[in-house]
Amino acid sequence: MNLLDDAALFSYEHQLHLEEVLGEHSWNVDLQQPRFEFTGGRTLTCTRFHLLGSAAPGPRSWLWAWANPSGYPPEVTAASAALCDFGRRHGIPELASAEVPFDALPGPAGEPAFAAALLTEAAKAVSGHWTSYNGDAGGGTRAAFLVEHPEFRLPPPEPARVMRVLQEGITGLPLTDRRRALHGYAVRRELGVDWSGGHARLTGPGFEATVAFDEHGRLGELKATMSRPG
Repeated sequence: MNLLDDAALFSYEHQLHLEEVLGEHSWNVDLQQPRFEFTGGRTLTCTRFHLLGSAAPGPRSWLWAWANPSGYPPEVTAASAALCDFGRRHGIPELASAEVPFDALPGPAGEPAFAAALLTEAAKAVSGHWTSYNGDAGGGTRAAFLVEHPEFRLPPPEPARVMRVLQEGITGLPLTDRRRALHGYAVRRELGVDWSGGHARLTGPGFEATVAFDEHGRLGELKATMSRPG
């Protein structure tokens, strides 16, 4: 699915940033209030959050929040409903169907955490909300959320962080089209990107990177030149 490649690297950097902001933590949510908090060294209350859905081992399926019979408030499920509309318009059954069997998804069959992560990545690319949280809802069920807070926004691109995202993301994430994933990241991170010469040249504040791929689309070479301002 192209949506997954589009989201992959930008999403990965957001999750790295979220881990750094939260550190060791616990989470709690009240879907009726609605209220979503992280607690640990301090309490951080999300300014907004969106329940996407839940993946349960019993039925071995993912259930989108808009279709959940529990009757959650519309502001909690609106993002999932918008994804349903998008899926119907573009012929993407995984987004348009109320319930998605694990067997209909690529990857490890019967893994709630994997199903939740996969569909959350697609949701990010469509919704434009890039920070997610996948939590244990009990009984092996995983609940997936998109969470918002000013501290979750990415800081300006920094050379070492960008290079880490490229190296770890391109080699470690389950990408179908690594070139597409790289291009999508550069555009969303507002980096310069030039594909002339059979490789990608990325430019940003204080650095320039060259990314080359082999004939199978795998990362072949990643080189960076960094400079200090003024």
